[in-house]
Amino acid sequence: MKVVTSTRARESALTNAVREPPVKERLIGWATAIIYLTKHERAPIFPCMTFDLTNPVFHDPDKAREYLESLHWPEGPVCPRCESKRATKVGGTTARAGLYMCNDCRRQFTVTVGTIFEDSKIPLNKWLLAYRLLNGGKKGHSANELSRMLGITYKSAWFMAHRIRESMRDDGSPLGGPGKVVESDEAFIGGKKKRRLSGKVAPMKKVMTLVERDGRARSFFVASLHHNNMRAALVTNVHRSSTLMTDDARVYWSIGREFAGHGTTLHAAREFARPGGVHSNTAENFFSILKRGVVGTYHHWSPAHMHRYLAEFDFRYSTRTLTDAERTAEALKGARGKRLMYRQPSGLAA
Repeated sequence: MKVVTSTRARESALTNAVREPPVKERLIGWATAIIYLTKHERAPIFPCMTFDLTNPVFHDPDKAREYLESLHWPEGPVCPRCESKRATKVGGTTARAGLYMCNDCRRQFTVTVGTIFEDSKIPLNKWLLAYRLLNGGKKGHSANELSRMLGITYKSAWFMAHRIRESMRDDGSPLGGPGKVVESDEAFIGGKKKRRLSGKVAPMKKVMTLVERDGRARSFFVASLHHNNMRAALVTNVHRSSTLMTDDARVYWSIGREFAGHGTTLHAAREFARPGGVHSNTAENFFSILKRGVVGTYHHWSPAHMHRYLAEFDFRYSTRTLTDAERTAEALKGARGKRLMYRQPSGLAA
């Protein structure tokens, strides 16, 4: 044993003893810090996607998976079957990346289980790029365009786009509320033969849209603009304490009495606004974007899939105050719990 003789040497030895705890205590302290950071300070790997399409999440499947995990699991992995947070990452050379084992139900899962990405053979980075494109283009992107840009078949691009639109569908909560204004209007898509060389014209389709001022939009494909159809859309999607704004269509006369207030403008007399904010120009503005998307991008919508195309335009309008990156992140969060099977029939197609 070494004996310290000088006063300066003794002081140095005591200082080092205070600064450096025993090895066992140091190891325990490090382990505690690691556990605390893992449980309480799990920060997203990619806080937000940038506007630049050269972001690694659009080119590397592993980076795309890590970004998706940071969005869906901000506090760590969650089992999609039993919703347990007690999960262990599966390691080894044979396990695929991002695989976890639930410690409660003993089932394996990844971040794509229970989402629209489940069982997809398309790499996640291409999925995220398609999300980014559909949320950044004001008038959308056709399946042919996605097929060329992503390097996949038209069939895959078409199905991918419809799954993304399905994830954009909102929760269905009522629009408006006390002191809020909801505008209602209708539009006709297609059906015009004027100035067309070809004799083939798509059948005219009727769309009804509800727009909350400074808020969300919700659109519907209706077979006919009948009183019962329009009343059902209004009373099931608009809060009764809202003020309804419409044009002078007679179908709204009795429906307007069921709300807190009802303002109209006489479009037949070229009246489009009245003092006090009485107008439906916000809904007209929504239709201007919608029709440009149909004419310039999609050209034709099948009635069997119109509800998903409308959900796409509704989502972009409802999130218009967000950046393209923030809008993409919101759409990706909606991918969970909305898995769409390829042969799943729609109400109109069945």
